Amino acid sequence: MYDLESSILKAFLLADGAPVSGDRMARELGVSRVSVWQRLERLRSAGFVFDAAPRKGYRLTHIPPGLHPALLDAHLRLLKVRARVDFLPEVDSTNSEAERRLAGGAEAPFVVLAGRQTAGRGRLGRVWHSEHPENLYASFAFRPFLSPDRMQSFTLMMGLRVCERLAIRHALPGLRLKWPNDLVCSGRKLAGMLTEARMDSDQVRDLVFGIGLNVNSDPAALPAEVRDTAGSLAHALGSKLDLHAEAADLIAGVLDAYEEFESSRVAPDPRALFSKYDSLRGRPVSVGLRGTPLSGVAEGVDERGALLLRLPDGSLTAVNAGEVTLRKA
Repeated sequence: MYDLESSILKAFLLADGAPVSGDRMARELGVSRVSVWQRLERLRSAGFVFDAAPRKGYRLTHIPPGLHPALLDAHLRLLKVRARVDFLPEVDSTNSEAERRLAGGAEAPFVVLAGRQTAGRGRLGRVWHSEHPENLYASFAFRPFLSPDRMQSFTLMMGLRVCERLAIRHALPGLRLKWPNDLVCSGRKLAGMLTEARMDSDQVRDLVFGIGLNVNSDPAALPAEVRDTAGSLAHALGSKLDLHAEAADLIAGVLDAYEEFESSRVAPDPRALFSKYDSLRGRPVSVGLRGTPLSGVAEGVDERGALLLRLPDGSLTAVNAGEVTLRKA
């Protein structure tokens, strides 16, 4: 549906602010000059602004807020992303939509991206606030050939790869991973991740990795219950980002990280990378899921990705799952 519009927008991205000749686009795309003009008009009606440069062509000078499928596709094509990526203006939950498509026999891998979620969810049944059109809500669907025991460190490794990619891309030395699945910067949560899988006794059948990443939202505009704890990349960097470029890079990064994880003969050891981005090491925490919470000092993770906790009696224990809360020293 978006092939021609995507190709036109890709030409503007490659021009990087320089004017693009309509006649040249028509020749290179194998369409008429009128077809190019008609698509430019359609894009204008969607909020794009093209300024005419006499005898030189057009310059793309403004893009609309939120994600536009054709522009997202243009960015993905520049990065040579091959997986199918579907953008939905609104959905209950990208994870739920991905699960429905897998159950219906959709070919994997694929990505479901939404402009807004009405029932976004995080770990332990929590609500993920998903109303801002300039944040990213995405789910990645796979049919892996992995044994269930390989999944122990999956979410942690994926989170670490996302954290590393964003930290390098934006020169954000303060970006950290809060075990097991939150990205934080300067004490504020920027992203959460959720993995859901259907398993047989000897193999993972379906796998969905979801991520909500706050890109351009203003924490002050978020619901009161998360206003003091949530952040965004734009808030951390002091300026807004190109949402389409961020979406494309995130998708490329997650797909690369999954391919690396799946192709490894053994479960990756997260300890070295986690030590680089660990937000908890040396800090007093409580970890609870059911029953009485465990309290101690966080000391990294073991080779399976379990959190290591130094208990008050000096012993070291590994915690495989739970909700981590920072305690006062």
